[in-house]
Amino acid sequence: MVTPVGKTAKEAWQNIIEGKSGTGPLTQIESSHFGSKVAAEVKGFDPTLFFSRKELKKTDRFVQFAVAAAEDALSDSQIDPSKEDPYRFGVLVGSGIGGLRIIEEQHRIYMEKGPSRISPFLIPMLIVNMAPGTISIRYKVRGPNNCVATACATGSHAVGDAYRIIQRDEADIMFAGGTESCITPLGFGGFDSMRALSNHNAEPEKASRPFDKTRDGFVMGEGCGVIILEDLEHAKRRGAKIYCELVGYGMTSDATHITAPDPKGEGAARCMVNTLIDAGIKPEGVTYVNAHGTSTPLNDKVETIAIKKALGEDVAKKLMVSSTKSHMGHLLGAAGGVEAGLCALAIQQGIVPPTINYRHADPECDLDYVPNEARKARIRVVLSNSLGFGGHNACLCFKEFQE
Repeated sequence: MVTPVGKTAKEAWQNIIEGKSGTGPLTQIESSHFGSKVAAEVKGFDPTLFFSRKELKKTDRFVQFAVAAAEDALSDSQIDPSKEDPYRFGVLVGSGIGGLRIIEEQHRIYMEKGPSRISPFLIPMLIVNMAPGTISIRYKVRGPNNCVATACATGSHAVGDAYRIIQRDEADIMFAGGTESCITPLGFGGFDSMRALSNHNAEPEKASRPFDKTRDGFVMGEGCGVIILEDLEHAKRRGAKIYCELVGYGMTSDATHITAPDPKGEGAARCMVNTLIDAGIKPEGVTYVNAHGTSTPLNDKVETIAIKKALGEDVAKKLMVSSTKSHMGHLLGAAGGVEAGLCALAIQQGIVPPTINYRHADPECDLDYVPNEARKARIRVVLSNSLGFGGHNACLCFKEFQE
């Protein structure tokens, strides 16, 4: 992982279970023009640890994050790509927006100095598929290589689609996840003009407060989450450290509105139902839901409705639900990738990440959101939700691994 709350998976996980926040004052761009002045930025990231100076001139930040996260995952997995069949090792890493920063920069150069000064690296720097492409080149893995772009559902769709590739026996191992870095004048300004962002500027570390009655919008973030998915028998043969099993995947569309969720939560609910059917697990078997939980008034209310519809109100009231976006803001296309990794760690560590900044109960959000403090528990089955603009819904089901 590369996140606002830690630049490796180990660091991010530790800070999350300790209840720390990675949100703060907006520093990457001038904030005086915007209503929101809060962001969740990755501080102190050093791309020279992963790229030469020459490579950096043609690599956007979202791709830099992707390579750093892939390296973190690969190191943890102890896989040596050079010893694997390269055509059985693939990459599926998505991005909701891609290289917006380079688009803005080069457009400015074009307007000020003319077309002859446009960088020849503009196109390969901005296209979203350069994240999986660069990972593939870096590790010489030649298997299935693809990119998903479904807004805030991107990361989860990428993990789920990689899961299907392995199920179809098209690969044994897949890098999978999402990456995003578009805290730019246009990117931030676009969300700000929609009034989607929190204006809790006086206490920026408390601006992201999912399911809290006073929530007033999401905190825009950046980062990357990449997991390594592996065929179970392949993992066993090499003695892999197995965190959990990915056993179910579902996706639906709200077909309702370009940015707002279906107010009845039908699409999100059906997505969870389909995921459980795919996993062969009954609703009462679910221990924990890693919620999309953006901290917007509508999303958190609708997701609560959807969870109750999908699992049944009695079951929903008994399980644990939390939003790790309370710690790191909304990483947009990267969110599902990071959250997939957090679900795996939650199962393996037996700890449910808390929803921090939860102070005021909302009658319309009436589930157990694991407020403010991590909770030790045996976690058998986890659902992870991602709900994106355009009505895209994705859900992943993770299960405790038992020999």
